[in-house]
Amino acid sequence: MDRSALRDAPWVVAAGIVVMFAAPLILNFYTLTLLVIYGMLALSLGLIWGFGGILCFGQAAFYGLGAYAYAISAANIGESTVPMLLAIAIPFVFAFLLGAMMFYGRLTDVYMGVITLVVTLIFFRFMNTTAGPEYQIGQARLGGYNGIPGYQTLNVPGDASAYIWDESLYYTCFVILLVVYVLVRLLLASPFGRIAVAIRENENRVELMGYDARLRKSVLFAIGGGIAGLAGALYASWAEIVTPGLFSLGQSAEIIIWCIVGGLGTLVGPVLGAAVLGYLKFALGQQTAVDNVLVMGLILVVVVLVLPRGVVPSLITAFSRSSRRRGPGSRRRRGPRGARADG
Repeated sequence: MDRSALRDAPWVVAAGIVVMFAAPLILNFYTLTLLVIYGMLALSLGLIWGFGGILCFGQAAFYGLGAYAYAISAANIGESTVPMLLAIAIPFVFAFLLGAMMFYGRLTDVYMGVITLVVTLIFFRFMNTTAGPEYQIGQARLGGYNGIPGYQTLNVPGDASAYIWDESLYYTCFVILLVVYVLVRLLLASPFGRIAVAIRENENRVELMGYDARLRKSVLFAIGGGIAGLAGALYASWAEIVTPGLFSLGQSAEIIIWCIVGGLGTLVGPVLGAAVLGYLKFALGQQTAVDNVLVMGLILVVVVLVLPRGVVPSLITAFSRSSRRRGPGSRRRRGPRGARADG
């Protein structure tokens, strides 16, 4: 395992803990919980796109699939432990099968983007047509465009009456986000993660070294799908209703914008991008003078033109350059009258 790749993780986790306790001083728990869920969703795409080089336009498919898997199973089971596991496992398996089909089929990035987008739209159209009474799985009616309400929300494992909501749900989601971040950092520091990054740089060379690049890409794609499914399950518990809007084209586009603005090639960038832009969308939604879609588009254009690498990578680069300038030996020492003191 590459331990040097983990040297910044403790600082990021420490900063995250500080933010976790400081953020409620500014915003309410209801809004903060949604922003944390958005951050986890962006992290799932930041992993497979920023480190695996897999551009997925359908991350919302795994997000919505996890939310529906949780809602349907929770409505039938009446407890949240097994539904949470299913909400991770089902998108993971679906993403692995979809990824294997694309990667072993040697599809190019353009076709992969089209296929993942089409899969998302298929889910969106299908779930909108499930309004009839025949669309029922056990005790859960899919409800069409009205969605599924009234299921068991997140509870303490083993005690369905001990609900996790409001303040406790926020802290639970934040802790889960930190745990997912640490696990992803460990994954990227492992031989599997290092090979995944090498595949992003030159897939043919990795295959010539004897590695099955397509299998590793399928597994990485599935891990991203599982994380998105976990975010979907937490959203289902937060919103207490799931609707086909989770599969919408707008949702898919927003996830991509979060990652581009925050910065690909980092894990913190997509999370911060999702949190900032998610809150901006929430704030703009409370007024009618300016179209929030227009604002999001302008932000994307400005960032791409001014900071093509994203906000976080650009800040890291600027900080590194500034540190090198202020480092030892960066300035020549001078005597009292401006003469050089070293000779």
